[in-house]
Amino acid sequence: MLPFRRKQTVATILSALVVTAAGVFFLLHHGSNLTSITVQGVVLRQDNDVRRQLPVDHAMVTLSAGNTRAVAYSDPSGHFKAQLRTVVWPGRLLALNFQHPDYQPSDMEISVGFRSSRYRLYVVRMNQIPAPTAATDNPASSLVSNLRVRYVVNAKSEDNIGSVVRTFEAVNQGNVPCNRQSLCSPDGRWKAANGYVSLDAGKGNVFRNIRVSCIAGPCPFTKIDPSAYVNGGRNISAAVLDWSDTATFLIEAEVYHASVTSNVHHLFPVFFGRTLNFTLPLTQEGVSIEAEVNGTPMVFPLGPDLYLSWATCTMRETVDAEQSTVYRCELKPGYHF
Repeated sequence: MLPFRRKQTVATILSALVVTAAGVFFLLHHGSNLTSITVQGVVLRQDNDVRRQLPVDHAMVTLSAGNTRAVAYSDPSGHFKAQLRTVVWPGRLLALNFQHPDYQPSDMEISVGFRSSRYRLYVVRMNQIPAPTAATDNPASSLVSNLRVRYVVNAKSEDNIGSVVRTFEAVNQGNVPCNRQSLCSPDGRWKAANGYVSLDAGKGNVFRNIRVSCIAGPCPFTKIDPSAYVNGGRNISAAVLDWSDTATFLIEAEVYHASVTSNVHHLFPVFFGRTLNFTLPLTQEGVSIEAEVNGTPMVFPLGPDLYLSWATCTMRETVDAEQSTVYRCELKPGYHF
């Protein structure tokens, strides 16, 4: 029986070693793929009305695993992306902490490592710290009413103011062997000559719809180079090659005057509680808000700092095909819509 027990013991030890080696290989293999953990999501204001769950800008997001941590900040849309460089095995818990001066801190634990959780999007809703005195409870608060957004869009335009017609020649004698001269026919047999013309549309003007054609002479033995005029512009030129007798060419072009027109646009913002929202094209300029404060009409230019005496405004650019700018203005204490 003793030899049998020895064989059984050896088999048990070998089996344990195989299992241990497999476990170590599993940890090393998977751990090497999880040295960098990325967690992303959005930070919103907590509100039972989903229309008032506004993004929280510049919230500090701390992602930590033990003594290792990474810090990120939410952008104007509330989006955040935190990346932690550490070895994280499947099922390990990471800590997420969110802080903002105007909101109560929020904490979250997440389990990472499995494929289903590595790409999860986290939506965090933070409770706003109430103001000392709500504006709606203060009868002396100022009324902001009859709001309208005003902005300007500048557009470039070109008006046709005339045309230009001019003839030019390529002077040459046909049937003269090239003999390796500087200008030859495309097949290299016959001596060739260039014809050239240049035009200036004048200050503030450009040429458009340019046409060059051979109108007289042995046109089948000529070639027109459009590279210097095909895109138009203030100054254009045309070059031709002639490898037979003298040929005559015609250049025609339309002259356009470039100008900039400013169009004033108005729109009405959308209100949710104490916040107004509106969207403008990226080409907008001179954004201002026309409003009445306690019945007095006023104009409030936003300017590059987005300053309003009665509201705090933020803006962000969208990444969609429309390429627009989203504005959000929240009333300051002491004002109400």
